[in-house]
Amino acid sequence: MNTVGSRLKALRATTGLSQQALADIAGSKQSTINRYENNASEMPYGILLWYADYFDVSLDYIFCRTDKPQGELYEFRPKMSKETEQMKAFIEMCFDPDSPMNEKLKNTLLDMMVAKSGDTA
Repeated sequence: MNTVGSRLKALRATTGLSQQALADIAGSKQSTINRYENNASEMPYGILLWYADYFDVSLDYIFCRTDKPQGELYEFRPKMSKETEQMKAFIEMCFDPDSPMNEKLKNTLLDMMVAKSGDTA
């Protein structure tokens, strides 16, 4: 099982840097790098960001959430409320029924809501 420490050690090894050399670049100590790589010490956020920037990898990769160094691309998909009828009523209330543009916007929102929630209503 990959750990943050093993991932950091592997990143360092790919560059051929020793712990001391990496510590010198990072402005740290070799013993600190050793503790990070052996999971004996948790890293501050700033150090994690430094590693991600220095090795040009994502934090998802460092945290072993993916094996892709560039990370995963996530598409935001909001979860629709189970109170679909309440949401429809709210959308209806927000638009002036006398405006043709508002009617089009309202219908677009309603269509999106149905598409996102998987309803067929």
